[in-house]
Amino acid sequence: RLPIPKLEDTITRYLNAQKPLLNDDQFRKTEELAHAFEKGIGRELHEQLVAQDNQNKHTSYITGPWFDMYLKAREPVLLNFNPFMSFNPDPKSEYNDQLIRATNMTVSAIRFMKTFRAGCLEPEVFHLNPEKSDTEIFKKIIRFVPSSISWFGAYMVNAYPLDMSQYFRLFNSTRIPKLNKDELYTDEKAKHLLVLRNGNFYVFDVIDRDGNMLKPSEIQAHLKYILSDNSPAPAFPLGYLTSENRDTWALLRKNLLDNGNEEALQKVDSAMFCLSLDDFPIKDLVHLSHTMLHGDAANRWYDKSFNLIITKDGTAGINFEHSWGDGVAVLRFQNEVFKDSTKTPAISPQSQPASVDSSRAVQKLDFKLNDALKAGITKAKQKFDATIESLSLNMIQFQEGGKELLKQKKVSPDAVAQLAFQMAFLRQYDQTVATYESCSTAAFKHGRTETIRPASVHTKKCSEAFVKGLSKHSTEELQNLIVECSKYHGRLTKEAAMGQGFDRHLFSLRYLALSKGLALPDFYQDQAYARLNHNIISTSTLVSPAVQLGGFGPVVSDGFGVGYQVQDDWIGCNVSSYPARNGKEFLQCIYKSLEDIFNVLKGKKIGS
Repeated sequence: RLPIPKLEDTITRYLNAQKPLLNDDQFRKTEELAHAFEKGIGRELHEQLVAQDNQNKHTSYITGPWFDMYLKAREPVLLNFNPFMSFNPDPKSEYNDQLIRATNMTVSAIRFMKTFRAGCLEPEVFHLNPEKSDTEIFKKIIRFVPSSISWFGAYMVNAYPLDMSQYFRLFNSTRIPKLNKDELYTDEKAKHLLVLRNGNFYVFDVIDRDGNMLKPSEIQAHLKYILSDNSPAPAFPLGYLTSENRDTWALLRKNLLDNGNEEALQKVDSAMFCLSLDDFPIKDLVHLSHTMLHGDAANRWYDKSFNLIITKDGTAGINFEHSWGDGVAVLRFQNEVFKDSTKTPAISPQSQPASVDSSRAVQKLDFKLNDALKAGITKAKQKFDATIESLSLNMIQFQEGGKELLKQKKVSPDAVAQLAFQMAFLRQYDQTVATYESCSTAAFKHGRTETIRPASVHTKKCSEAFVKGLSKHSTEELQNLIVECSKYHGRLTKEAAMGQGFDRHLFSLRYLALSKGLALPDFYQDQAYARLNHNIISTSTLVSPAVQLGGFGPVVSDGFGVGYQVQDDWIGCNVSSYPARNGKEFLQCIYKSLEDIFNVLKGKKIGS
């Protein structure tokens, strides 16, 4: 079960995270408020939270508050919540044809779904010592251990089974807009796939009456039929509504239902997933990011648990709605779909589509729109266009080293990437600001995520030495500062992964106070608390053989969204920003910081 940290530990960790962001007077005030909270109302709330948690052993203390946080948010899911991860191309280039890849990936996705629902999907396990635990012998033995104690057997060999309770929402699921708070809807009985092309909506069954998957050649025939349909794009594309403010969209949805669209919407909501087929090729990685992060809203349904997007040249990616689950579940799905569709593809470039009557099997959905709905779509499109117009996406690949060299030098690769972001922001804006790095707590029942706070007194000291005080420090001193940062970041990461961060705990105490109708404690009204939760640098990382790159929008209007990956011999960064910040310049500063850090680790003297 996800542990609730001790209140005194949470307060200490909170103050450690505040230290680099505040001057002495501000820090003293924040410290006073924190200790008063710890001795007073905070203690009472903490005890209530622990008591509540003991009565709800089937779940975790963060589950309810976290779902609420997502589902009560009224901002559009587009850019504010939905991230993307794009697939690597198929290693066999002739398989990157749009129809072939769409068929193969759809078949692999259905195989994954059927395996999962049959209870045969291999458990997700985090192996700290794979040589010992990721072996056939271990799997054979653990199979015979009763499930009530099998996790203990796994712990003995440093293998940690991960929570898979989110997986069922991958399929046949949608976030439904409602006033004040949205709902998650899942219909596991539905047998059809939703396909969007050119703003038009198509559905066809991919599972037959006996629960078997349609033949791949039939799926190929239906997708070919959709790709060759030359119906014009709708004048009022419905997809735009899913990019709206949630209350606005909830009212428009009610109008849609009242206007005779119930059956069509039901088909959209219950579909296995949304396959979006785009009619253009990808020009470069920035274009790829734009396509997968937002694309053309006419050809997306951002409320579906995920959209599988495949462009004209067979480039594929996933854009997923975030309330139902986290990156761990989606990444497992992507890894399996990539592996299955490339190693054992259902069809080949030589395969012929089945000779079936697709015009009968494929249903094109028609929506009845009144003037209010047409006006609503027009307005949603204007807002969408303006938002996308203001979004900048930029990226770099640092080719002078990566994980291998950093491990040789005995420093944490993730710590170095995070240090580079701190150094870069200091160089560009001359300040240290609230920074967020997400960390999965899936090692616990119904765990979600915890926050690592990468901005610390150590990164501040090190960044100031590199950016402002190079002449005062020897190469050896700079190396020691990097090592200090690495050790501290390693500790923060370990604490977060073990459910010992402070963010979710404080969030839950605040949620509890408000749900009990109490006045918000002074601790939460501190400007420093608000500032720490205004995450100007929001970061997330993933490395996988299936994923080419990932990214997300900034979480605040004056922030950066940083998706990054540290590979064996290079480091990639994908940065999103709005006009308040210059993402291109930030990336140049990151590059310079990485260059300096690597040179110092190699023992070279660096110039300012």
